[in-house]
Amino acid sequence: MKRKIGFIFADEMEFKPFTEIALADGGAMLSKRPLNTIRYETENAEIIAVESGIGKVNAAFAATYLIMDHQVDAILTAGLSGAIQHFRKGDVVFGTSYVECDFDLTIFDFQPGEKPGEPRVRTASEELLAAVKTIDGLLPARLGTGDFFLADPVKKEAYKNEFDIEAFDMETAAEASVCDRLETPFLAIRKISDDADDSASDSYRALNDLAEKALSEVLLELVKAL
Repeated sequence: MKRKIGFIFADEMEFKPFTEIALADGGAMLSKRPLNTIRYETENAEIIAVESGIGKVNAAFAATYLIMDHQVDAILTAGLSGAIQHFRKGDVVFGTSYVECDFDLTIFDFQPGEKPGEPRVRTASEELLAAVKTIDGLLPARLGTGDFFLADPVKKEAYKNEFDIEAFDMETAAEASVCDRLETPFLAIRKISDDADDSASDSYRALNDLAEKALSEVLLELVKAL
């Protein structure tokens, strides 16, 4: 029996390349509401892919939708991230851990990013990590998330020091949280688009507008490795 895998892409330009691959190879659009949703079968999996929209709320909703409405066995996501440390533009990374950098209850003596009764940092599925490590050219990364586009060198340095993250995005920690609570394996693939500084917006737009197929192809290669 084929595994059922959910794919999440945040915006139209990230979802478009997968749409082209899937529809050209027998995939079908399932719905446009509540999310643009495509079903696509490979040799070993049934893939349900969605365009979530940008940000943590949209990401969490998409993960919940895939798990509760489509009963997926695992969730993979792909998109663009800003480099915090160690990486350069163009690097493709896989998330080993995920933390919500903008969650703050420090006034009540919690650590930054910590929620009552929950782990501060979520980790990727061991099974998915083992599979992704068979793909050449991908680098492990500790990912941080916040509900804003990071283009501030001061905040970048603060997050580096506080969380020791290596790249930053607007969705992955929210998806990881939902998957953890609903006991669903999760892994994120991210391409470094910018340096999360005052040049970040231009660098991000230039790469996002290319609507490259590379990230979709990495997700499909990962599915084959499962």
